[in-house]
Amino acid sequence: MKAIGSAVATTLTRDGITRAVVGRDIRLSSGRFFEAVAAGLNGGGVDVVDIGEVPTPVFYFAAKRWNIKGGVMITASHNPSEFNGLKVLHGEGTIYGAEIRKLREIAIASAGVRGSGTVERRDANGEYIEHICGDIKLARHVRFAADGGNGTAGLVVPDLVKRLECDPVYLYMEPDGNYPNHHPDPTVETNLADLKKTVIEQGLELGVGFDGDTDRLGVIDDRGGILWGDRLLALFARSVLAENPGATVIFEVKCSEGLEEDILRHGGQPVMWKTGHSLIKKKMRDEGALLAGEMSGHLFFADRYYGYDDAIYAACRLLEIVSLNERPLSELLTDMTPYVSTPEIRIDCDDTVKFDIVEKVAEHFKKRYEVIDIDGARVKFGDGWGLIRASNTQPVLVLRFEARTDKALLAIKQEMADVLSRYTDVSSMLQG
Repeated sequence: MKAIGSAVATTLTRDGITRAVVGRDIRLSSGRFFEAVAAGLNGGGVDVVDIGEVPTPVFYFAAKRWNIKGGVMITASHNPSEFNGLKVLHGEGTIYGAEIRKLREIAIASAGVRGSGTVERRDANGEYIEHICGDIKLARHVRFAADGGNGTAGLVVPDLVKRLECDPVYLYMEPDGNYPNHHPDPTVETNLADLKKTVIEQGLELGVGFDGDTDRLGVIDDRGGILWGDRLLALFARSVLAENPGATVIFEVKCSEGLEEDILRHGGQPVMWKTGHSLIKKKMRDEGALLAGEMSGHLFFADRYYGYDDAIYAACRLLEIVSLNERPLSELLTDMTPYVSTPEIRIDCDDTVKFDIVEKVAEHFKKRYEVIDIDGARVKFGDGWGLIRASNTQPVLVLRFEARTDKALLAIKQEMADVLSRYTDVSSMLQG
């Protein structure tokens, strides 16, 4: 970690950046990692602004608000408690792809100490709460539950919501790096079970769930249904487009075709793009988009905000929408085109061959169908689509399917499986 901190210092100082914000989540290893990363940054001549334990969105907020162009957030997001990692800010965005590999090369080369830096402690959570409360305007009190998953949400959400004069039902809001109640990933249905039960039993209007570092949002409606990322994005797009006709909205390749249709129907410009928060943020800047989102619950607002993924801010925008509507949340998207879809399906696949397999599958289907290949292969079968892509972070292939009917969905899934079976075991895909 010290070597990586030093490598980050090398890349930052080459661009004249000599200050870096450093935050950390509540994992048991994050404090020790902070000491090492800060020492590496200082040794490379970079001054550290230590913001302590914070949600990842607060880290981004601090960098934007204080105009600091470098930073490191120590977190493993929604991964199990024994994991940890770094999100590295350089300039306007977080690094990815080749930039990460370059950082590794610099860390291995380890040029040694080239200077000295300082460490300054500064509060960001309080300033963040002040900013959000100045932006969000609720038309009435909303009755909801919030599940912090024992992650970083508990550092900010209770104080923020109190300022908004709401009194929610809280679940697992106490930060605990052991995550004793459930895994902090709100995109896995089982992790939302307690939130769903609470909403239904107490007759609440909705429930919101946060992941470990609070940059991804899960939502339960008043009937206990889950609003997945693409439907949430549709709801937010309608709100943004009502005030900003013609605005660009970015979504990733796993999202429903119904989302694209809904954005167009409400006067927006839909843009499909690659999966990954770093990639989405860069595309937003390139396109001047006001809104973006992923199936994973990353939601990005440049409308009234800074354009990064923030589950707390997204939850507040959702409360704002609900407070302005007489109809319940479960009825706000009933006019979207209904499609039948699968959840995300993951097939184990070695990192050395996963991209080659995706390319071979894409080439096969291009002979007969339209294939969108901006991130893997999204094959358009006429009455639906099938997606195969290589995961950015794991040795797996990721698949998802959607169609107008159950029959068409099964046919598309089988046709994709027949081709994919030439290269890997698809038994788990056919069971999923």
